[in-house]
Parts: sequence; C-alpha cells; structure tokens
Amino acid sequence: MIVALLGAGVVPAETPILRADDLGAVRGDGVFETMHVRGGEPWLLDEHLARMGRSAARLAISLPSTEELTALAAQACAAWDPAVEGALRLICTRGPDSGGDPTVYATLGPVGEAILRGRRDGIAVRTLPLGVDAEARVSSPWLLAGAKTLSYAVNMASLRAAGAAGADDALWVSADGYALEGPTATLVWLTDGTLCTVPAERTGILAGTTARHLLDRAGELGYRTDERLIRPEELAATDGVWLTSSVRGAVEIRSLDEKPLGPSAETARIQKLLGFTA
Repeated sequence: MIVALLGAGVVPAETPILRADDLGAVRGDGVFETMHVRGGEPWLLDEHLARMGRSAARLAISLPSTEELTALAAQACAAWDPAVEGALRLICTRGPDSGGDPTVYATLGPVGEAILRGRRDGIAVRTLPLGVDAEARVSSPWLLAGAKTLSYAVNMASLRAAGAAGADDALWVSADGYALEGPTATLVWLTDGTLCTVPAERTGILAGTTARHLLDRAGELGYRTDERLIRPEELAATDGVWLTSSVRGAVEIRSLDEKPLGPSAETARIQKLLGFTA
C-alpha cells in the first residue's frame, strides 16, 4: 500500500493521518474518488477530479485545487510499480470537528482478485430495494444525490446482503420498480444496438465516469447510445448487462436474482475498448 499526504508526499503506510475527531472518521463527512492505475498512470484522472469537485461542492467542503490533487496522485503513482494494476483512491475529509483545514490524502494498492475474477467470469447480482422512487432524490438536495461521499456504510451493507444471498454484487431498485445502480458501480446494458445507462440527472444516481467514457466511445463499436429507465425483469431480454467502474472496467452480469443472463458476445469488445483484458 502506498500512502501520500497532501503537502508531505509519500509517507510510510503506518503514518498517522487522521485525528480522532476528524469528521471523515466520525461522521463519514468527506468525498473520495477511486481510479484505475495502468502503466503507472491514473486512468481518467481529469474526469474523476471534476466529479470529486462536484461532490465537494454539494457537501460544502473546500477541496484543494485540481493542480494540488493532480500532484498528489502523481506522487503516489511515482512510488508504484508500473507493471502492476493499481487502485488509486483520493480522499478529502472535512477535517477536525474543532475546525481547520480538510484532511487530504491518497492510497494506492493492487487490484483485488475478486475484481479480476469478475472481469473474467462475470458476476451474480442480487436486486435490493432502495426504498425511494426513481426520481425522488433529485428534489431533496440534503440526500446528496450524485455525490460520492465517505458515508459508505449502506453501500457496504448492501454488498454484504448480496453476499449472504450467494451473489457477488447488488443492484439497487427504486420503490417504483426501476433498476438504478450498484453500491459501487454503474449499470449499463445493450439492446437492439443501443448501449444504455440510467439517467443520472433524472434519478440522482452517481454519474459513472467509466460508463460516460464508454458511451462517449460507443460509436467505435457501432453502437448507438441512450439514457433511460429499465425494470430489472426487462434486463433478461437485452444483449448484455454490465456493472462498470474505474477499477473493474465492465463486468458482465451473468445472473440476476438467480436467473441466468448472457453470456454476451459483446463483453470482450467492451472491455478492450476500455483498455481492460479479462
């Protein structure tokens, strides 16, 4: 594990970074971004920093400049073996409860075996109710729709619930019956030559950086693109369903609530377009 602290550069991994009253630890009050490191460089860094800025604005946190965050990412990557796939996380907390500057640091570690296996073999997914209508969060800014915050307890509990049901991942479903997103990934599917994802501005899901990159380049594979709502039961009639994120790329959903999906002949093409191999 590589650790880099804003203003100090790379430090020993055991270096204390957070105060006991840091609001990132006490309340999950902060933002973060995770990105794939390939060839020693963070993939889609500018896009991730832009999203981090939007998240920080919604939480009213003073994020360091793009230049400072870019330098922090570069310091961590410079200490990493460029031959090894990595997962770089940039973190900014609100800082101590007593006041002061935000706490900003980066961690960089290897991509886990479960992610590599999912790329190769696909994953089993279990739907879980989110408890709100698909468009409810957009009109309630205090719900922080579309912000990538450190408050990930619900996300991790969802993954544990899926795991307890024998699945690898979860797909949140709105109270009115629409598929939304995974706890750590964006839903993408192919139907009749159109590559689709869920509309972020309409639903308040986190706008997926990898999904956006994929849709922006979908024409290279001969696909049209669209943002639309879909019900989980409708995914069985598509030509492929994936969960996408920066570190995993595009991982094919092979079963949904124990009902088989795929395999899709398009998975390898999509992974290659994103620069990943199974």
